[in-house]
Amino acid sequence: MHQTSPEQKLSAEQRTELEAAAFRRLVSHLRERTDVQNIDMMNLAGFCRNCLSNWYRDAAEADGIALTKDESREIVYGMPYDAWRERYQTEATDAQKASFATKATHG
Repeated sequence: MHQTSPEQKLSAEQRTELEAAAFRRLVSHLRERTDVQNIDMMNLAGFCRNCLSNWYRDAAEADGIALTKDESREIVYGMPYDAWRERYQTEATDAQKASFATKATHG
């Protein structure tokens, strides 16, 4: 007997609403976790806040919505990127840089 997958139980609208809610929660979590540096995220997960903002901008552009890189970053960071970097970004350690250099690609 064929079982219905969880995705098949959802309408397209429900799926979109749930995905949007999960995205908003992820962005909120990342805004709160300013102690987690982008390089740490890249080294562990292969993506960072900048990748997420690029994906957001790509989705906007696919729908014919023009967003600049700075605008999409502000949506993800909750403030202008330069302000976030000034407040929260620390210099990457040699170990972090070495780990990043060994990774193939990202977001």
